[in-house]
Amino acid sequence: MTQSRSVSEAVARRMSVRAFRPDPPPGGVVRQLLEAAGRAPSGGNLQPWVVHALAGEPLNQLKALVGARLMDRDEPEYHVYPPNLWEPLRTRRYQVGEDLYASLGIPREDKLGRLQQFAKNAEFFGAPVALFFSVHRDCGPPQWSDIGMYMQTLMLLAVEQGLDTCAQEFWSAYGRLVATFLDLPADHMLFCGMALGYRDETAAVNTWRSRRAPFEEWGSMRGFE
Repeated sequence: MTQSRSVSEAVARRMSVRAFRPDPPPGGVVRQLLEAAGRAPSGGNLQPWVVHALAGEPLNQLKALVGARLMDRDEPEYHVYPPNLWEPLRTRRYQVGEDLYASLGIPREDKLGRLQQFAKNAEFFGAPVALFFSVHRDCGPPQWSDIGMYMQTLMLLAVEQGLDTCAQEFWSAYGRLVATFLDLPADHMLFCGMALGYRDETAAVNTWRSRRAPFEEWGSMRGFE
């Protein structure tokens, strides 16, 4: 059922949900979201995004494949984070990780516990729907930006429908496996995945929010009264 939320409310509610209920959203609703997000901005109207949605048995098959080779990762085709991350980006990344594991009561010295939580990415955190986003290899940063805008539009529309998401660049480490499973053309590459479903409101991991830097750190305004 569509929720009555303003755009501002959808932005405030959206978060990277890491625990989902198993009940699946109707396929018609998922298609409606994917199509509606196609109105996202796109330079030159290229619409470079290619989207695959999985649920049910196909999703189970993919999870089984990944689970069988979880430690045997592909060589990522891009850096999720820049090498030798600098400040303040380095501290922001460190802090969000510490806050995440603190919400679960997993201390830094519990390496196994942290690994087990990280491995839940491969299960889409229990979400009943998985989305994958790919792009032609000849596309550049402007088209990747278009894909990001498509994804953000999709995530906000999902909130409007009472659904939640978690964008996962985790899947770049299994790009060849996913590409083969989805039968992507050789001239396309996987960008990332996304979990989609209904958030588990009782899960501790969904009770915290990542911090955001104040406007003064990254913004400026000139010429305003």
